[in-house]
Amino acid sequence: MDVVNSVLRRHHHHRHYSFSFITTNQSISSLLLHHQKSTLNSSKKPRFPQISCSSSSSPSPPSPLPEVGSDTPESCVNLGLALFSKGRVKDALIQFETALTLNPSPIEAQAALYNKACCHAYRGEGKKAADCLRTALKEYNLKFGTILNDPDLASFRVLPEFKELQEEARLGGEDVGYGFRRDLKLISEVQAPFRGVRRFFFLAFTAAAGISLFFTLPRLFLAVKGGDGAPDILATSENAAINLAGIIVFVALIIWDNKKEEEQLAQITRDETLSRLPLRLSTNRVVELVQLRDTARPVILAGKKETVSLAIQKAERFRMELLNRGVILVPVIWGENESQTEKKGFGGPKKAAASLPSVGEDFETRAQSITAKSKLKSEIRFKAEVVSSGEWERWIKEQQKSEGVTPGEDVYIILRLDGRVRRSGRGLPDWNQIVKELPPLEALLSKLER
Repeated sequence: MDVVNSVLRRHHHHRHYSFSFITTNQSISSLLLHHQKSTLNSSKKPRFPQISCSSSSSPSPPSPLPEVGSDTPESCVNLGLALFSKGRVKDALIQFETALTLNPSPIEAQAALYNKACCHAYRGEGKKAADCLRTALKEYNLKFGTILNDPDLASFRVLPEFKELQEEARLGGEDVGYGFRRDLKLISEVQAPFRGVRRFFFLAFTAAAGISLFFTLPRLFLAVKGGDGAPDILATSENAAINLAGIIVFVALIIWDNKKEEEQLAQITRDETLSRLPLRLSTNRVVELVQLRDTARPVILAGKKETVSLAIQKAERFRMELLNRGVILVPVIWGENESQTEKKGFGGPKKAAASLPSVGEDFETRAQSITAKSKLKSEIRFKAEVVSSGEWERWIKEQQKSEGVTPGEDVYIILRLDGRVRRSGRGLPDWNQIVKELPPLEALLSKLER
């Protein structure tokens, strides 16, 4: 069957998603998994213009709706996209559901399910959105990075259903498949290259102790029974005890190592989520945090309005020193703007579409040049404003839990130039200490940190 590119929603046809995990060095980038522009090969010209409803695209002129009464998965998806671009969410949802009943190809089914999930997210139906995404992950090889990176799913990512889905994907399982966990483990192996060697020796020593104990137990039985030719009971007991202790110790080490790996995978997941959180710079341009890597050290100030305001006020005394060290303040006030949160699902208002002009493939391409890097650096000032505050709060509270801090306490989090968490603390930061701790951007230590 000839199928055209327009079957895919914009996450296939215009955005380049990448698993740009924040890591200690650039060599890890060779392991990053890219959600490429998926194309459905066809020599035919698309029947309908490509519809761009993403937050990262500029508003496009209205395109004519496909003919009603289409009976192929492709045409139903295209019609659903067109309807959604007109704000007819309910009608679009019907088209995506119809596409799934027409024996779609895997790519068509993935596109229909993903768009259906975006419709549900836009309507605030978190459970239905999660169910669609879960099916797409398990049966149609949807990359979880797409869900993490898509600004149009921002409203879904603040819901408990997303948290559950993310945890399922991190652990792997029949419901969501093992793709995301496999990706995480690749990054984990780079960060901890000797874990495999350690586990080999742990297992080898455990097996050796087990075999030795297997042959020692009959001798211990004979020693206890006594009689002529019986082995020495004391020596045999010592051997059995040593082997048993060895098994216990090495099994405990294996369990400990597995626990550390799970903690590391959870941290990598949080780092990826952090890297995709949006900020509004002083020039009113919105960028993802990952785009500030190598150029700034964000300091997140989270807490009550009074605490955050006081921290910013005290930071003004060290403004020049902090700027020389690439510090940019990111205030997050608990509960702020929750009542004014917009639905930013796929097909949201065009005003929202214009608010993220730099997120996506176009910026990532430009950011490779020194000119673009310098331009971004010139836009960074002393303070930035968070976008999607609910996502920021959720990430901070997860980080607090991982560090044994009660979620909702006033905290500060200092990030490195490579985007990873440097350190954190409760209450107000000591700016004088931070100035002493952080080297200037041009210093050798800062270059090593990148």
